[in-house]
Amino acid sequence: MKAITLYVIFLLSIASCSPRNLTYLSDLHQEITLSEAIVNDVDPKIQPNDLLNITITSLSAESNILFNRGVIQTGSSGSSESSLKTTGYLVDKSGDITLPVLGKVKLAGLTKDQAAEKLVFELGKYARDPIININFLNFKVTVIGEVNNPSTFTVPSERINVFEALGLAGDMTAYGKRDNVLLIREQDGERTTTRINLNNKDVLQSPYFYLQQNDIIYVEPDRVRAVQVSSGRSNMQYGLSIGLALVSVVTLLVTQVF
Repeated sequence: MKAITLYVIFLLSIASCSPRNLTYLSDLHQEITLSEAIVNDVDPKIQPNDLLNITITSLSAESNILFNRGVIQTGSSGSSESSLKTTGYLVDKSGDITLPVLGKVKLAGLTKDQAAEKLVFELGKYARDPIININFLNFKVTVIGEVNNPSTFTVPSERINVFEALGLAGDMTAYGKRDNVLLIREQDGERTTTRINLNNKDVLQSPYFYLQQNDIIYVEPDRVRAVQVSSGRSNMQYGLSIGLALVSVVTLLVTQVF
């Protein structure tokens, strides 16, 4: 009888999994309006292997032709359907780009505005009142794991937070761990990993709330999902097996009593 009782307790512990919090920012009370200064929105910095679109305009038409590159004409000559393809400037492993006349210019570690200011200073020696515009051509984030649409997404606005990235990936499945999301980031020659809790409102002020180019978000599956995958059972099969086990135990108990 004691063995049967222990068996019942064991099965009930498996069947009654601890409740999971599926609500984002669940500690943010509905009756409270939260207002905080945004202090964690940091401009992305240029890194090696970034691809930059740099346009240079000045009061000199000759200088504009000399310094601008990155747009090439494709299609047969004379074709009215020719298209423009952007190639951009690749930041090499040393953090430099190569510009006509100027040669190598180090931009790694700078924001777009800082890089533009540096190029204005350097090009001012050769062009009158240059205006520099810089954009990332490869600003992308990757979302994988327990989401409905895992993929790599290009971000034209160059500004995205973790919730927006999950939205692009179709949101988490019910099996995703919202309180333990893994973020992988490569910056300044280092790879860092960190865990963020999306159930907690403190994530809004986290330095990892806004994503940087090439960030990877991995949503881990919970234990129920892992058991289902490893055993090859569907949700219905898993629930049915537990139910049948409980029925068998109840039958044994009834037999023992009567």
